[in-house]
Amino acid sequence: MGFIGFAMIFAPALAPTLAGFIIDYVSWRWLFIGLAPLVLIVILLALKFLVNVSETEKSKLDLISVILSTIGFGFILYGFSIAGNKGWSTSIVIFSLLIGLLCTVCFCIRQLKLKDPLLNLSVFKNKVFTLTSLLNVLVTMIMYADLILLPIYLQTGRGFTAFEAGLLLLPGAVINALLSPVTGKLYDKIGAKPLFIIGLLFMIPSMWAVTDLTASTSFMYLMIRTIILRIGLSFITMPLNTSALNELPKQLGSHGSAVVNTVRQLAGAIGTAVVVTIYTAKVNNYRSEMINDIPAASTGEIESLSSILGSSDAYFFMMILAVVALLLTLFMPQKKKSTKTTGPVPSKSISTSNAE
Repeated sequence: MGFIGFAMIFAPALAPTLAGFIIDYVSWRWLFIGLAPLVLIVILLALKFLVNVSETEKSKLDLISVILSTIGFGFILYGFSIAGNKGWSTSIVIFSLLIGLLCTVCFCIRQLKLKDPLLNLSVFKNKVFTLTSLLNVLVTMIMYADLILLPIYLQTGRGFTAFEAGLLLLPGAVINALLSPVTGKLYDKIGAKPLFIIGLLFMIPSMWAVTDLTASTSFMYLMIRTIILRIGLSFITMPLNTSALNELPKQLGSHGSAVVNTVRQLAGAIGTAVVVTIYTAKVNNYRSEMINDIPAASTGEIESLSSILGSSDAYFFMMILAVVALLLTLFMPQKKKSTKTTGPVPSKSISTSNAE
């Protein structure tokens, strides 16, 4: 999982810088046009090299469950994704979330009644899996929120270009990728709990460091802070997924993987929406106060300063999430020392399954 994490993290490490360059010096349309040849290459490689390495079994696909899950999760993701910009009280957001929640509840009830469910919710009977899922929600919210909030601060509050914002994110993301195999080795030796604690002890100060942003906060300071955050994430991301799946019996591995992916997608959308909502609300408040208190200030100065202060407040909320995640980690059990060959899925099998 550590080596898989290297591959999964290294590409996104390059993406913000490359995307910033394309936006500033070419055209944003090439972000999409340029994907076409890459997709074709992936399809050709998949046809040649990908094989089914997992055990297959005959199962009936419940079409109603597919429809309910697609509508439910789709509307929830859409509702949270647009809430940050349109506002939580708008009719489209309320409608999307209500439809999404209703269909999701119906989907869950149906899964509990089916003999061969599309998604086996019994995975949540495992205490460790449930705890790691909650941790996954908090960590993913922080990660996605930082990826959107830091560029907003840099570009709106400080006037940096998209390329410069991407360059700031690059070193931390590369270090995150390089550390992924290392944390995989550490996971095998000491288990998940110590790694989670170490990672969060890196993440909490990195959040606190940007709760008092100013118009003169240096580029290097922000880069070092981002590197510290990414070091913390490297101790958590892949060990978190591995720990969750290792706790499940082999027959529940595919269901556990589906749950983990679903949780991450929902948490990313929710985290982004919440932090943008906090940022927008705070910016509006600061803007109103400055217009009244500093009438001589220009519109540009007010927008810039209110964006900086709003970013600081949003980061304070993210620091609270990191503290909650640390407290939750304390309830994680220690690594079990056992030589049994039955029971939870071995890490090698997990790696192969996720690679597929």
